[in-house]
Amino acid sequence: MSSSEIGRPALGRPGPGEDGRKAILDAAARAFARKGYFATSIDAIADELGATKGRVYHYYRGKAEIFLDVVVTGIRDLIAAVEPISARTGAGPAERMYEMAHLHASMMMLRNHAQRVSVQAIEMRSVAEIAIHADVLADVLALRRRYEQIFIDVVEEGVRLGDFAATDSGLVVKSALGALNWIPIWYAPDRGSLDVEKVADTFARFIVNGLKGS
Repeated sequence: MSSSEIGRPALGRPGPGEDGRKAILDAAARAFARKGYFATSIDAIADELGATKGRVYHYYRGKAEIFLDVVVTGIRDLIAAVEPISARTGAGPAERMYEMAHLHASMMMLRNHAQRVSVQAIEMRSVAEIAIHADVLADVLALRRRYEQIFIDVVEEGVRLGDFAATDSGLVVKSALGALNWIPIWYAPDRGSLDVEKVADTFARFIVNGLKGS
């Protein structure tokens, strides 16, 4: 998948500009995160956007498309942010892993609503109006595997170089990402929650120290 593919819309009709689509996705993420999928209507998304539902329908045919585009866009944003760190030369695996985990944790908090929706998506795959978009669900799974592989490659490099203890790289990455992906569920940005930097640093250090066996 090319970098241009990372940024393209997963669903929806062409609109007058990417900013318009992004505004709808941001509004939808807030609505879905607050109310859940079933209680969120196109009207609710339009209200969150401060526009008519006709503007929403200009880009999307229905709620399921918007929901899945929030999910796909969130994963692509993570890949676009983390992949350059993983490939950077001049930094060892431990340093890169710290930065990757720190950035992931930060995005879970700074883009809290969209990432909460991504967590919801795991439970929504069997819902009929979501399931009919089998091609997009396949893309979601492929993107998740790609994202996991970015972390696996750095772990395996660290093991080869002796920076990390020998381990099942796939299993430890699933464990690490599972912990990171749960942050938007308990982190409450609107209720004076913990400092973003402190949380990100704590999680990143915990993951790197675990890989070192310390």
